[in-house]
Amino acid sequence: MMKSGLRTMLGLAGLGLVACSFPATAADVTIGDLVISHPWTRVTPPGAKVAGGYVTITNKGKATDHLVGGTAAIADHIEVHEMSMDGGVMKMRELKDGLEIKPGATVELKPGGYHVMFMGLKSGPVEGTPVKGTLKFEKAGEAEVAYDVAPLGAKSAGGMDHGTMNHGTMDHSKMDHGNMNHDMKMPEGQHGKH
Repeated sequence: MMKSGLRTMLGLAGLGLVACSFPATAADVTIGDLVISHPWTRVTPPGAKVAGGYVTITNKGKATDHLVGGTAAIADHIEVHEMSMDGGVMKMRELKDGLEIKPGATVELKPGGYHVMFMGLKSGPVEGTPVKGTLKFEKAGEAEVAYDVAPLGAKSAGGMDHGTMNHGTMDHSKMDHGNMNHDMKMPEGQHGKH
């Protein structure tokens, strides 16, 4: 009886060690006073050099922290960016000092707003295959995350059918494309008339 109890305890302890050794998935990750929820990215067109990463971060502490960067297995480096409207023009800029996360606040990184940019893609995200990486915070340190990969054009981790979007109604003249590669080719049926 004693041997089986000891075996059970050792087995459970071993499972605990194995569970702790795996990187985080899209489940919540806690580091210090921060809770990181639902990291995700989306498939990119062939030849893309960048991809966006999205996540929700809640600060349960009493001090402000900043998201300052991180890593991704598929990219050379990560930058923290903000998209905003300026005089009717959509602009994107790097947040050199990081993204502020005030005490008690929840900040959502999402398409069209704050996001991380996977810069210098070594390979594109593959739908259904998590992208492993880290998020680095000024005070809390570095947290391991695994970004779920949604389909091309998804607006949320749940995805969407990008092929049904009518890009013909979008006013692209109001968008600041900055250093965007305008020669990028999209797969047939993935974009409308511009």
